[in-house]
Amino acid sequence: MAVKHITSSLVSIFVLVFFTSCANTSISTSHDDSAADMEKAIIPNSSWTCGMPDGIPKPEKGILVLEAQMNLEQIYDAGKTPFGQRQVFVVKDGTITGEKIQGSVMFGGLDFQLTLSNGVIEIEQVLVMRTSDGKYIYLRNAGTGTNEKDVRVVMDFEAPNGSSSAWLNTGKYVARRTLDIAAMTLKMSVYDVSEAAANIDATSIVKISKPGDVPPQPWDYRKASPAEKPVEQFITETVTLGGSTSVGTSKRGMRNIIPITGGTLTGNITGKVLPGGADYQNFTNGPAIDARYLWQTSDGEIIIVRNTGPMGSLVPTFETRVDGKYSWLNSGTYLSSNPGMGAGGVSLTMYKSK
Repeated sequence: MAVKHITSSLVSIFVLVFFTSCANTSISTSHDDSAADMEKAIIPNSSWTCGMPDGIPKPEKGILVLEAQMNLEQIYDAGKTPFGQRQVFVVKDGTITGEKIQGSVMFGGLDFQLTLSNGVIEIEQVLVMRTSDGKYIYLRNAGTGTNEKDVRVVMDFEAPNGSSSAWLNTGKYVARRTLDIAAMTLKMSVYDVSEAAANIDATSIVKISKPGDVPPQPWDYRKASPAEKPVEQFITETVTLGGSTSVGTSKRGMRNIIPITGGTLTGNITGKVLPGGADYQNFTNGPAIDARYLWQTSDGEIIIVRNTGPMGSLVPTFETRVDGKYSWLNSGTYLSSNPGMGAGGVSLTMYKSK
């Protein structure tokens, strides 16, 4: 009986050790798969191609051209919006270092991070850099990743033609985005991946998949229909502005940037315009106005605003939490007045339309 008891105990111990070992092996394999995926090219989802639909190579397979180390002024949690879980990071300042370029990152840059239910990350960034020789560079970037540990951002520079940084207007550049929320920092290590992008191995890729019940976030702005008319005023905003910054003529035409420094909201929604973002105007190819910024309501909700279009046909769109008081802004159509003179900046009235 004693022998049977000892044998039974040994079997139980063996079974426990075996299954514990299997469980540990499973965890290790999952980790290894994730590490292996970081070596592969990412094929973006067709709804958010980031300008490189055929594949975003691992940035480090390219040549490092610059690093932008940014400090964050604010982190805003917009909650679960129609497109996923949204956070917005507002840039306080930053430095740019590289063999061919040095400079700074201007206040008010916006990094829009979208986290989907399957862990996929999508990024949109709007930034302004100032080079050491006093020239300005506008960037509107898009990125993606299978998880927060491997986020790759395709950089799109608009540098002044003929300037020392004009080389950034051509080529293919991908950044490794490193976010440290505790330290309030955001680092972009930018690589020239022109060669790597032209030699993507079709057998070594990771495809971005998105939940089927989530609509794609828009890249382009909505345009008003010819017959669309304002029918009901719902808000007036006074927006304070900083000094105008001119990029000059670049690859998409004449770019001018007017920083947004604050403001107030009155009407059906009360609150304030938060410092950050700007009106990123294109005087050559349009839109004449392309304002990207944030509202904070008097009860603390964050609303992402884009007010864009030609003069006389400005179309505001909004993104806010789906379970909040202002969720009605996520749907419907809206029009905006042209900007008029306001205290320290401009005043605009927004309307529901049909």
